[in-house]
Formats: sequence, structure tokens, C-alpha cells
Amino acid sequence: MKQFLTIFALTLFFTACNNNEKSTTLKEGAKDSEAIEISSDTLFKEEVSKKSIAKIKQELEESGYQTFDYVNEKTGDTILMQQYFMVFLKSGPIRTQNEEEAAKLQEAHLAHLRRMYEEGYADISGPFGDDGNIRGITIYNVPTLKMADSLANLDPMVKSGRLVIEVHPWWAGKGFPLR
Repeated sequence: MKQFLTIFALTLFFTACNNNEKSTTLKEGAKDSEAIEISSDTLFKEEVSKKSIAKIKQELEESGYQTFDYVNEKTGDTILMQQYFMVFLKSGPIRTQNEEEAAKLQEAHLAHLRRMYEEGYADISGPFGDDGNIRGITIYNVPTLKMADSLANLDPMVKSGRLVIEVHPWWAGKGFPLR
């Protein structure tokens, strides 16, 4: 199982490095399956070559995202910060599923995470490498905590009670890659 989770995490990491052309968001108050396209998003660095940071900030704020910017004292560059939502997936109270049920839930869980990434809701997701209470994280790129919470609660593992979520606002420089 650990080998499977490691392979899955690596697959998500390498997939996250690909250019995702589709970006959608869930309407406030929409049903679980209702999503609308809000923009055609390219890698941030390509966006910067076509748009100013002020324009990107304006578009994010018009879409409901929280942002701020600051000037890096060392380089003089303006850094645009965007609020994301980090969802901790923790062991839930109902972990009594038999091996077959747990395997089906895991498959549905992975399909949910894949969908969140493909539809532009989540930027990265993966399990932790230990056997602790916090099982993994997903970073949601959505405008509100309510949306992140709603999307995370759509996860079949969460619906079954096998996992529970804990959501925190998290700030990161727009367009900075993992390294």
C-alpha cells in the first residue's frame, strides 16, 4: 500500500508540472456537480509575459480571490501573493471497512483527487509517508474557504467517514513552482 501511495504521489507531482489549460470554479451555492469555466489558465510565467501583475491581481480579485503583493527587498521584484486553502485529510472515526470496501473507497478517493486537479480546483495533492493521524493534504486553488470545504467534503473517503478534513487558508507567491 505504501508503494502504491508513493507512486500516486509522484504521479501527481509530475502531473502538477504539466501545463493545465482548463480552469473552472464551483458557483457559490451550486450543486456538487455544477461547475463553470472561469478562464483559460496557462502557466503563470507565460501569463506574466502577456499581462502585468496588476492585471493578474485584478482578475483574481474580480473572481473572488484574496491577494496582496509586496516588493522583495533583495531583488526589487513585486511578488503577488494569493490565498489558497490547504486541506488536511485526517483519519476519520469510521475505519471499520473490510479490505474490499477500503480498496473501492481508495479508488474513488483517487478519482476524486484526479478530478479536482483536472478541473483546476486543486493544485497539488498527496499522502504523508508516515502512519500518523494526518493522512495527506490537498491544496485547493479556489476563492473561498466555503468552496474548498465543499469540494473536500465531496471526497468519497470523507463521505464514508474514513477520513475527515481540516481546512486552513494558506498564502503562496502566485506562480512559484515547487522545487
